[in-house]
Order: sequence, then structure tokens, then C-alpha cells
Amino acid sequence: MSGTAPAPAPAEGSGQPIVAVVGATGTGKSALALDLAERLTSAGRPAEIVNADAMQLYRGMDIGTAKVPEEERRGIPHHLLDVLDPADEAAVAWYQAQTRRVLGEILGRGGVPILVGGSGLYVSSVLFDFRFPGTDPEVRARLEDALETHGPGMLHRRLVAVDPEAASAIGPRNGRRLVRALEVIELTGEPFGAGLPSAAEFWRPAVLLGLRAPRAELVRALDARVEEMWRSGILDEVRTLMPRGMGSTASRAIGYAQALAQLAGEVEEREAIESTAALTRRYARRQVGWFSRYPQIQWLSWDDPSRVETALGRLDR
Repeated sequence: MSGTAPAPAPAEGSGQPIVAVVGATGTGKSALALDLAERLTSAGRPAEIVNADAMQLYRGMDIGTAKVPEEERRGIPHHLLDVLDPADEAAVAWYQAQTRRVLGEILGRGGVPILVGGSGLYVSSVLFDFRFPGTDPEVRARLEDALETHGPGMLHRRLVAVDPEAASAIGPRNGRRLVRALEVIELTGEPFGAGLPSAAEFWRPAVLLGLRAPRAELVRALDARVEEMWRSGILDEVRTLMPRGMGSTASRAIGYAQALAQLAGEVEEREAIESTAALTRRYARRQVGWFSRYPQIQWLSWDDPSRVETALGRLDR
């Protein structure tokens, strides 16, 4: 498979693995990462957090992404937050290269890197050996024309027919990723899922920690979180972003697309909130499915009071 080769692995001298905290949205990944980083740093093992949430890459997209405010980061260095303008389009290959560079720098200075987020493909592209297929301008242009003319639903149906696993992982709304999946299938003759990162081997030593919650409890928490997004001012946040421009990725993000529709008078507030909640629940299900495929993952309960100690014990094995 042709494409861009992953960045070389950092030197193994320190023997320090990458720590990854993953799981569905709303399970407390950021809080656990901060607790771990604080405990490690106080024990003389300075830890730094690296973002693995695709939407938290964007400046100004704070409320809808549950980004930890700077004043609540406990003095722990954070990386790859607020590195793109909302008008920019994030790309997994770009993210992989940037993140592996940052991880190498942290390890090079003797730190403990903690990768935290729920964007499955982004996390996996960093942790596992994965090369990105190339692109073809003519194929890409034809698929983008189809997206513009017929919408993402039609592309999703095409993907279901040739690669149902990839179609389920991407969903029916993410036009850009649907175009990419169909492009890869046409260029390689293989299912797009065949090019997803394999769980067989880490790119370099890693400890993979997953947070999970009972479905009913998580649904209640997610619904409450969406209500809080509107109370906290996501409409005002979007009003601030609009003059700067929002690209297709940012404008289609869960919560932001619905806020934009409300501001345009296309939906009432209650409909925007309920739509955001439904999409958030669906996204959480996909996240659980994504991370469950990895046999290396150590699952922790989101409300287990000993989860930090359990995680630290896994790091010291």
C-alpha cells in the first residue's frame, strides 16, 4: 500500500511507554489523565498530556468539545490543543506526524506522555503501525462532486455495499471521511477497513487504558452534558466563530452543526438540543465499538475510586 510512511519511533533508551487514555465521550478521560499526570509528576516522573480529540484541535471550539480550561490544567503541560483555525480541515495523516513528533520530544526529555481522547482513528494512527494510502486527484474530484450533488447519505450507502465495517465506523454524516474511504477502496482494491490501524502491534511500547460506563448511566450523563452546553453559551461561542469562517469539519461537528442551524432559524432550540443529544449517544456507541477491538486495552470503570491506582499499577508492570 503506497502512501506516507509513519514518523520513525523515538529512541527506546528511556524504556518509558506512551500512556493512552481512551473511551467514549463523557466517561472522564480528561480527569483521569490529569490525575495520572499529577501523581506521576509528584513522584518525580514529569508527565505531559497530548490531545487526541479531533475537535479539540480547533481554536475557540471549547464548550462543545468539553475542552479543559487552561486554569484547570493543574500546571500540567498540554499539547495539540488550539492548533488549528476552525476554517482549517484536520487530517489524520497530519495529526499522526505532529503527534509522534511531540511524543518523541516528551520522551526525549525524560517525560511521560499521556495521549488522551476519544477520536478512534486519530488515537489508533499514532499507537499502531499504519501507513496512509496515497490519493488520486481525479478520483477525489469525482467523489467530491458526488458528495456535493447527492449528499453524504448516498456515499454512505455505497460504502455500506463494499465495506460495511468502515461504513459503520464512519457513519452517514461525515462526507469528507466517506469520500476518503471510497477513494482508498477504488485505489487499492481493498476494503477501507483493511487499511485501518492493526491492533496486532504497537508502534512503540504503550499502555492503553480505557474508561467505560454502564450504558444507561452514560446516556443520562451525556444528555445532561448537552443541556449544559446550551446553558454555558455554545450559541455565543458559535457566533464568535462564524466571522472567522468554519470549514466543513468544524461546522459539522456534533453540537456546532445544530447550533449553526438554530442561529440560522432552521430549528428551534429544543430540536437542536435533542438532535445533539441523539448524535452524541450514537457517537459514544461507535467509540466503544472502536476501542473494544484492541486486546491490549485495560478497561477501568469511570466511577471506580481506585482507577488511578489501577492505572499506575499497569504503568509499572
